[in-house]
Amino acid sequence: MFDRIPPRERVALVIAWLAVSAAFFVLYLRNGWMLFRDPLVNAAALFAVSLVTVGVAFVLHEMAHKFTAMKYGYWAEFQKDNLMLLVAVVMAALAGVVFAAPGATVVYGSGISKKENGVISAAGPITNLVLCLPFAVLALFSGGIPAIIGEAGFSVNAMIAAFNMLPVSVLDGRKVLAWNPVVFAVLILAAFGCVYLALIGII
Repeated sequence: MFDRIPPRERVALVIAWLAVSAAFFVLYLRNGWMLFRDPLVNAAALFAVSLVTVGVAFVLHEMAHKFTAMKYGYWAEFQKDNLMLLVAVVMAALAGVVFAAPGATVVYGSGISKKENGVISAAGPITNLVLCLPFAVLALFSGGIPAIIGEAGFSVNAMIAAFNMLPVSVLDGRKVLAWNPVVFAVLILAAFGCVYLALIGII
């Protein structure tokens, strides 16, 4: 599997992963998350939590697009967007909002059908929604730092799924809607339902 991820793509994924992790880390600091009393230890712990949760959510989202496209016989590769990486961190710092659009998995090949494009696009948000489940279990049925990781992982995956399901611009939602409005409705309702649960503190 890893031989299908060329070095340039691995570098792009790592850079995007670190930038989006930094954006969520800033958001956690703004929201006053406290794991430890010591400020430096707390900051290090929060960044570690962000690295783990964002890493799982972001990398698996993009790899779901990539390997779904490759199952259809296309080549696909993640490409980072340096400007949007900067925007994500700045908006988290200034507005307390993570605009997570660090780049996109570009699919190469001609003759891609509307269904193929829709399925490839849906694969990312579906992956995040599936990931919400184990993180929810961790948040609800554990305590201490594992519960914090569960809460963070649930909210990160919910936010990434919901953002990407918006039917605008180059986001996944637009392609899913063009392929199948029923699938689009199910996914966007599930994604924003998870965001709602995270916002009201149920998970």
